[in-house]
Amino acid sequence: MERCIGDESFEDTGLFYTLKLIKGKYKMRVLYTLMEFGVVRFSEMRRYLGKISFKMLESTLKELVADGLVKRKEYDQLPLKVEYSLTERGKSLIPLLDGLCAWGEEQLNFSR
Repeated sequence: MERCIGDESFEDTGLFYTLKLIKGKYKMRVLYTLMEFGVVRFSEMRRYLGKISFKMLESTLKELVADGLVKRKEYDQLPLKVEYSLTERGKSLIPLLDGLCAWGEEQLNFSR
């Protein structure tokens, strides 16, 4: 049977769900950082990402933790030490991130 666009909704697709999880100015950047470096402290990530406010990074990380893509580990010490890493669910995005990186490298080299 042929599919009819009138009977379907983009909101019911896997792509919509994926984009909902990773949309946002910094989410893909944070996921890439954790993919590349594994366990990263908040201050290290903020320095690596450049022009991102404390509040924006904090908010982005909270959303990624709530969605089960990033793990937050807090150590009971002073000064407070907090580390972030990908969860197993977050690690399942690595092939997609690798594909985007490879495409970007290809296009970057092509445009030179």
